[in-house]
Amino acid sequence: MFEAAWWRIKAFARAEELSLSVFGVLIGTVTGVGVAAAHSAAQWLHEVLFGLERGAHLSAAQVLDPVRVFTSLIVGGLVVGFYTWAVHRLRKLDAVDPIEANALYGGRMSLADSMLLTGGTVLSSGCGAAVGMEAGYTQFGAGAASWLGQKFNLRRADLRTLVACGAAAGIAAAFDAPMAGAFYAFELVLGAYAVVTLAPVMLAALIAPEVAALLTSELKSPLLNIDLYFSHYDIAVFVGIGVVAGVIGIGIMKIATAGEIVLRRLRIPPLVRPALGGLGVALLGLYSPAVLGAGHGATQYYLLHAHGFAALLGLLAAKVLAAALSVGAGFRGGLFHTSLFVGILLGDVVGLGIMSLFPALPVDRIVYALVGMASMAAAIIGAPITMIFLVFEQTGNIAIANGVMIGAVVASLIVRRLFGYSFATWRFHVRGESIRSAFDISFVRDLTVVKLMRREARTAGEEMTVDAFRRRFPIGSTERVFLLDGEGGYAGFVLTAEVHASVHDGTAEATPVRALRHAPGSFLLPRQDINAILAAFEQAQTETLAVVDDPQCRSVLGYVTEAHALKRYAQELDRRRRELSGER
Repeated sequence: MFEAAWWRIKAFARAEELSLSVFGVLIGTVTGVGVAAAHSAAQWLHEVLFGLERGAHLSAAQVLDPVRVFTSLIVGGLVVGFYTWAVHRLRKLDAVDPIEANALYGGRMSLADSMLLTGGTVLSSGCGAAVGMEAGYTQFGAGAASWLGQKFNLRRADLRTLVACGAAAGIAAAFDAPMAGAFYAFELVLGAYAVVTLAPVMLAALIAPEVAALLTSELKSPLLNIDLYFSHYDIAVFVGIGVVAGVIGIGIMKIATAGEIVLRRLRIPPLVRPALGGLGVALLGLYSPAVLGAGHGATQYYLLHAHGFAALLGLLAAKVLAAALSVGAGFRGGLFHTSLFVGILLGDVVGLGIMSLFPALPVDRIVYALVGMASMAAAIIGAPITMIFLVFEQTGNIAIANGVMIGAVVASLIVRRLFGYSFATWRFHVRGESIRSAFDISFVRDLTVVKLMRREARTAGEEMTVDAFRRRFPIGSTERVFLLDGEGGYAGFVLTAEVHASVHDGTAEATPVRALRHAPGSFLLPRQDINAILAAFEQAQTETLAVVDDPQCRSVLGYVTEAHALKRYAQELDRRRRELSGER
């Protein structure tokens, strides 16, 4: 009886669109609990390790004991290094990111791997590294959602939607911003918006903050609630902030990965890399405690309180270096909240600069700081609409929406034009993955030469004369013939019609057919995917390519035509788009 009931529930989940909304509520609830638990654990570590009062933020502290700072970051770095090493020994493979899961694996993630990664994020943030917890929140939410969907044997498109629900819930709970969480999922985790995904994603994003707030009050507090204004001349400044934020964002992403590469080339053991990074962050923390952690407390403090130009500029540089060191050294976490804080500092620096140059102008430095916050986060995270909603939800002020939109869009355009990656996709690129968004491109790996090639390849020796070729392959017998060298390796191909149409001056008996060959040095290998296939056609400038067993022997296995490859590629794209739009 139980098995029959379970079968009916699974059938309902697969067949009924309403089931996704039910899953959205469940995912929002579970993720809200997870976010509250992870946040509370990191906060407890801050209070114990740094001697903070209960509920005090690490980055908002005015003074910290240097001994505690160095001990926490260095010893904590060793703990994180050992934890990461132990996880790799236990699980062998790295956890799959929600973006990666939806782009390559149809939303399939491991809950155990996700929980272990979230634990590493808590340890990294708890010991004071300049990384954000948001990566852990989204990882946990998406992992739990994927596990739930796999238990119900959901379709690929539905499983991808649930992963987006988990990520949306994680961001929404972290900032008490449901709209920002939902559009984070649409922009980064799904890669597109569709009506069928709206209800489950929004429900998850709405439920998670409320559940988290029931368990901890620290996540339920608006950032700002005052009147803000800007003038028409400020628009040019917003554009400038967007440009500068885009350039700095590219720099942060490159520095972070460059540090990781340098440590690897120096052959420093992975176990001690976080401790070295912790030492560097601790030294930067001597400048200001705001350098430490993701910057939750410092974000509000520096937004509401004016500081000197030189102090802000120094803190901006120190925070950028601390974030790059933390990520590059192997601390677990992301740059979401760090990018928000760096953006506030950037906007504040610009605002103070304009106030000093043009004291008569009515400048609201907080507006500049908010525009900087959205612009920097849009540049690094790659989700401009998310950042626009985040500012609106945390200020409750729609008046500055246009200014925030200008800065975020400009920063996003600068990064896309000059760099082409967000922080997540840049790290995929460094690992060798060609992922630019969460759009489902797993078919690219599946659509290989073996699946596209035609095996009825006719062959002939390259020394065969034109006359002999015409007798053996009359017009209509085959469209193309692949030539073989003396050792049986591929040596190009000829078109039958071309051979019959050429050499009419009586030299056909002496002219070798290889004189009419095409693409002698261009071929495909069986395991190459559709991207490599299309690139090979573009480079060879031909409509047909032979498939050989390996580059040395070059035994002809078949061939692929460019028209057939493009047709299959278009068919797969169309099928993925139909799945995304909700056609069942």
